[in-house]
Amino acid sequence: MIDFDLAGPFPELRQLRQAVNERNWPAVVAFFDGRTDPDDRTYATTLIAEISGSERFLQPVVDSDGGTLARTLLAERLIVVGWEVRTSARAEHVSRKQFATFHEYLRRAERLLIDVTALEPANAPAWVARLKTNRGLQLGLAEARRRYDRLSRHVPHVYAAQGSLVQQLCQKWGGSDEQAHRFGLECMRGGPDGSLASLALVEAHIEIGMDWDDDRKLVAYLQRSDVRAELNEAADRSVRHSAFRRDGYHAITAHNLFALVFSKMGDFRAAAEHFRFVGDHGTGFWDYFGDEKVVFSAMRSKTLQAARA
Repeated sequence: MIDFDLAGPFPELRQLRQAVNERNWPAVVAFFDGRTDPDDRTYATTLIAEISGSERFLQPVVDSDGGTLARTLLAERLIVVGWEVRTSARAEHVSRKQFATFHEYLRRAERLLIDVTALEPANAPAWVARLKTNRGLQLGLAEARRRYDRLSRHVPHVYAAQGSLVQQLCQKWGGSDEQAHRFGLECMRGGPDGSLASLALVEAHIEIGMDWDDDRKLVAYLQRSDVRAELNEAADRSVRHSAFRRDGYHAITAHNLFALVFSKMGDFRAAAEHFRFVGDHGTGFWDYFGDEKVVFSAMRSKTLQAARA
């Protein structure tokens, strides 16, 4: 059965979600105390932010505890709630009241995060959240890059931050194809072999080639020889590399991205190994093409059948 649950095959993440639902703050603290990888911590922060009603648990903790973990988790949840109010509709289809409420949630999150990043300038989840508030509050490209660079001085190559900045650099958020592509290359070629840094380039190529009205344009873009070469380089530097961390929370994200781009370009042999890795666990950009579970299932079936032929 196709599963787009962020907890995926990770029992400890399901336990973390249960701790939040049971309002067990010591268990939440213990989980984060046991995680040092910044991308794993950011992934878990996102998981908690997507738990409906978690703000009603986190706000009293912030009020009584006031620690940076509680404030970061609450801020990320407020961002999610704000986006739910705004919806993913184009700006012209969002009411003034929706925008006002959306911006208020983001400003509340930003106030929490400013304090957190002042106290802990190496707090990756907090800076990633501030990249999201930057985008939603339309603070601009220069400020987004400033925030990314502030984090990178302390913790370089955080995938979640790189992916967020790719979004900011896209045309739809005031950037350009050239800016998104240049930053993706910067991440890939500046990151350690076996890291997640190459994924920024993969995401940039999806955004650059995407045409919401005609999927064939993305296919044609991904089949360009220069794009194919860069995507294969990205795979060689990440998921295909011996140093790639296959037990990291973002490993499934990485393999989903490559399953998507390779299957879209028609390289089914390359795509098949990524579909085999993820099994029934989907994540990422599949919803760009319709119902994510339906699209994932159809592309997986097509890919594995073609790979066996």
